[in-house]
Amino acid sequence: MEGVHKISWSLALVLVLIIASFSIFDTYHVNLLLSHISPQSHTISNYGFPSPGSSLVDSSAVVPHNRSPVNEEQKQNQERRGIPKVEIDLRRARASIRRAILHGEQKGEPGGHNPTSDIYKNAPAFHQSYREMWKRFKIFLYRDGEPPLVHIGPCKNIYTTEGRFIDELELGSRFLTSNPEDAHLYFLPFSVTLMVTYIYKPYSYDLKPLQRFIADYIHVVSNKYPFWNRSQGADHFMLSCHDWAPIASKANPLLYNNSIRVLCNANASEGFNPTKDVTLPEMNLITGKMTGLVGGLPAQNRSIFAFFAGGNHGPVRPILFKHWKEGTDSDMHVTERVPRGLSYYYDFMKKSKYCLCPSGYEVASPRIVEAIYSECVPVIISQNYVLPFSEVLNWTSFSVQVPLSEIPNLKAILQSIPVNKYVQMQRRVKQVQKHFIINQPPKPQDMFHMILHSIWLRRLNIQIR
Repeated sequence: MEGVHKISWSLALVLVLIIASFSIFDTYHVNLLLSHISPQSHTISNYGFPSPGSSLVDSSAVVPHNRSPVNEEQKQNQERRGIPKVEIDLRRARASIRRAILHGEQKGEPGGHNPTSDIYKNAPAFHQSYREMWKRFKIFLYRDGEPPLVHIGPCKNIYTTEGRFIDELELGSRFLTSNPEDAHLYFLPFSVTLMVTYIYKPYSYDLKPLQRFIADYIHVVSNKYPFWNRSQGADHFMLSCHDWAPIASKANPLLYNNSIRVLCNANASEGFNPTKDVTLPEMNLITGKMTGLVGGLPAQNRSIFAFFAGGNHGPVRPILFKHWKEGTDSDMHVTERVPRGLSYYYDFMKKSKYCLCPSGYEVASPRIVEAIYSECVPVIISQNYVLPFSEVLNWTSFSVQVPLSEIPNLKAILQSIPVNKYVQMQRRVKQVQKHFIINQPPKPQDMFHMILHSIWLRRLNIQIR
């Protein structure tokens, strides 16, 4: 028996040495991206993404409901073992989220109560994760570099979300820390959109100037500070709404492969990795203000069955126009002309039952957010697009997703939806609307905070050694 114990201890020692030889950061086998959590079984589900292959119930991090995940004695022991305090902080957050999943906890959030709703994949998990983010999350913003390529972004065009996010952080968000040792993440505040404006040669399609700037910026911060090299970029993030941002991010292999890339062009077939990267919602806030954009007619008073107005470009829209261009069917208002200007365009959306949201040149479309603002059920026609906040939101509960092959049957698909189900979906669009609103200053659970929450979840999924 003594020999057996010796062998067991030897095997344990070998296992410890193997674990210690892993890379500088580890992806958790228990993946906390909430899209992977089945609210029925509390186990990890695939949903088409790489499965972490582990159960939250079986995780050793789950502790009894009435006990702190890490007490003071445990915390001191961990600190003596050299575990960074931010990692101890994240362990507490993970354990708290797991308890919420197991016990269905629903605690109050800043800004209001938390009704369990079908708009979420797992409401208790989301609300507890959001609560943990609000309490703990800290970001260090690199102050190196000067505008216009760094520290500002566009706020009055189709790249609005890029500029507004950068601006809100620069103005002094509660999530910022001046002490980089307290940070869970480090923000690289360059604007790919403004690089295209200032250093790209028009019509050259040469993105090397953009890539050189990004490579140089990372070179500067990695030589000035220890944090990039310490994690190989895994606890850093960039954010951009420009179509070329994914290509620009190839400037540094660690940025492309390790860092969190927050992108509007979230194309899973072109290197976007949903377990690491974040979808940035695309919207076209031309005036810079939300005035008049939010709201619409009640479900029973919407006279237009389906509506789309926009250019005939990209791989998806020509198929839509081929089958449903204006004049083909009186129920399907599909046109290249924006009716009588922008205000009439929004008026059409506000009285439509279904708003068609086909991809343009790239997978993202601002019409998804516009439909939600107009309280119109979005009909998403895209390929390989990872929807915003899809780790949290149950998009099937408030939108219709149509594959390209089914565009000829689009009207039949929409007509097959029972009236009571449409009314329910339209009501859920109104419920989810708060998560896509841009406020200044930001309000709890609005778009700014939902983007942060998506970034926070990715950070929960890795441990920096």
